[in-house]
Formats: sequence, structure tokens, C-alpha cells
Amino acid sequence: MNMDNHTVKTIDMAPGRDTMHRSQFIHGRTATAFLDHFFLVFHTLFTLFNMAGWIWRRTRRIHLATVLVTAFSWFVMGFWYGWGYCFCTDWHWKVRDALGRPITSESYIHFLIMELTGLDLPQKVVDTATLWIFLACAAASLALNGRDLLHRRRAKDARFPRGDGGGR
Repeated sequence: MNMDNHTVKTIDMAPGRDTMHRSQFIHGRTATAFLDHFFLVFHTLFTLFNMAGWIWRRTRRIHLATVLVTAFSWFVMGFWYGWGYCFCTDWHWKVRDALGRPITSESYIHFLIMELTGLDLPQKVVDTATLWIFLACAAASLALNGRDLLHRRRAKDARFPRGDGGGR
């Protein structure tokens, strides 16, 4: 097959350009396939961390940051782009479109369940479960980070007690 004039979809890398030479096609296809795998692994790990990062004391502060980033994306950016908007999902879906493998699901979690298990659960059930699990994990993170902060302050106060002004 002669690929010199083969039309490929690009990801805003070369706006308005419809054709590529064979070497550009292969390189672009390889890079795009890499991005697809990268997003699948990164976004899945990020999601799992959002679900479990609050469990371990060492990861709680990072977990709180990832939950806040997720909440910002879903609720603040979502105000303009649609509730539950995720910039990582948006980028991943652009990559999949460029590969000719568009996503038919409306959410990343629904897509992930279908991709990993083959199950096509009702979208509304998945979205509702995702929201409740996220809210529960966010609440756990806030509560445990708050408790940890109080413990750190108490430990600091025990090491460096404040004087009552006596001895002046």
C-alpha cells in the first residue's frame, strides 16, 4: 500500500495538514499509539490513587491534591464544558480519535470498565457510583488530612511549648 498520500487525522500538531509522508505517518502513528497507552496507564493509576491514596498517611497530602485537581476539573471546568469534565479524558479521547478508535462512552470510568472487562454497564449507574465513590474518598481525605494536621500541631506544641510569659 502506498502511504505517501494516505490521509491521517492529526491531534492539533499540524492544523490543516491532511497528508503525511510515509516516515511521518509511521512516526506520528507510533507516537499517537504511545500516547494512547500512556493515557490508559496514567489515567487509570490516577483514578485508583484517587480511590485509595487516603489510606496511607504518607500519601494523604498528595491524595488531597489529586482529589482537589479532580474536583476542579469536574465541577469548576465542568461548569463550562459539562459537569464531570476531565481534561485528561478529553486529551485521551483526542488521541483515540486520531488513531481511528473513537470512544463511544460518555465517561472515562465507563470506558475503562468496558475496556478492561468487556462489561457494558448502564452509563447512569457507572456515573452515579463514580460520583459517590469520589465524594466518599474526598471526605475521607479531608477528614484524615485534618486529623493529621491536628496531630502534627499537637506534637509540635509538645516539643516546643509556648511559655506563659513567666520569667520575664
